[in-house]
Amino acid sequence: MGRSHMNVVTVFGASGFIGRYVVREIAKTGARVRAAVRRPERAMFLKPMGDVGQVVPVAANIRDDASVAAAVDGADTVINLVGILQTNGPQNFVSLQEEGATRVAAAAKSAGAGSFVQISAIGADIGSDSAYASTKGAGEKGVQEAFPGATVLRPSIVFGPEDDFFNKFAALARLVPALPLIGGGHTKFEPVYVGDIANAVAMVAANRGKPARVYELGGPNVYSFRELMEITLAEIGRKRLLVPVPFPIAEAQATIAELAFAVPKALNLGPVAPITRDQVKLLRKDNVRSGEYPGLDDLGIQATALELIVPTYLQRYRRGVWHS
Repeated sequence: MGRSHMNVVTVFGASGFIGRYVVREIAKTGARVRAAVRRPERAMFLKPMGDVGQVVPVAANIRDDASVAAAVDGADTVINLVGILQTNGPQNFVSLQEEGATRVAAAAKSAGAGSFVQISAIGADIGSDSAYASTKGAGEKGVQEAFPGATVLRPSIVFGPEDDFFNKFAALARLVPALPLIGGGHTKFEPVYVGDIANAVAMVAANRGKPARVYELGGPNVYSFRELMEITLAEIGRKRLLVPVPFPIAEAQATIAELAFAVPKALNLGPVAPITRDQVKLLRKDNVRSGEYPGLDDLGIQATALELIVPTYLQRYRRGVWHS
């Protein structure tokens, strides 16, 4: 199959939080970007991130062989960003994070792609009792078997304007008088900026950096869950009680929340449970780099501090800020 001189990069999960930053970084390199998403009409906002015709949304469902094969046909590089925090019918941890990741890697290999990048997570481990972490681990294994030489990036918790962490707790703090410190709030995190992850993806996709197969991506500082809640409250200018909730009680509360939200979720009527039992399990382990693998600094990327970015998007949660 003849290749054009212009690189073609297929990005699965392109319209998600990390995806939009990855598309922007890849477009800067001059490559043609195929934004592989379930609903292309919802990914049109990606088109202006490149020149006219450079970023093209295409329909692809990573649970379907034919649509995945079509999306990677003729691609030089394939990047898989698909991941979920909660299941929703057929969109479950196994079908997306394990089987889906493996399917995309196998299709990329048979299409003759030169490089493959898989976004995983710190804590990915087939042996984990968390479905999220165990399927991330199984997905890594599936990818590396289907595409020998694939690069796996494992970020800690990711922050940025559209994140699901600081925004979630800032919004919650506007509604309730106290925030829960699950397990006492001692779990440690190494929050990493979404722009730095996108930069790392672009670099390893272009085969720059060490020929490492796994990178762990963390920010410049380690914080406890309690410290992250304190930072959030300080940024939005609100005083709230921080109430330690032991793990067994948090698991019981998550069970009730999942049941309460099951019907609206099944009918696609809106909010998902504020926290799930699986997320409580994840909080039992620190989410920090092990030190066994290279990180952002090995790619020549200086990690961006939380304090530089988080204030820029949490100010909308302050009192008296007009919401359009």
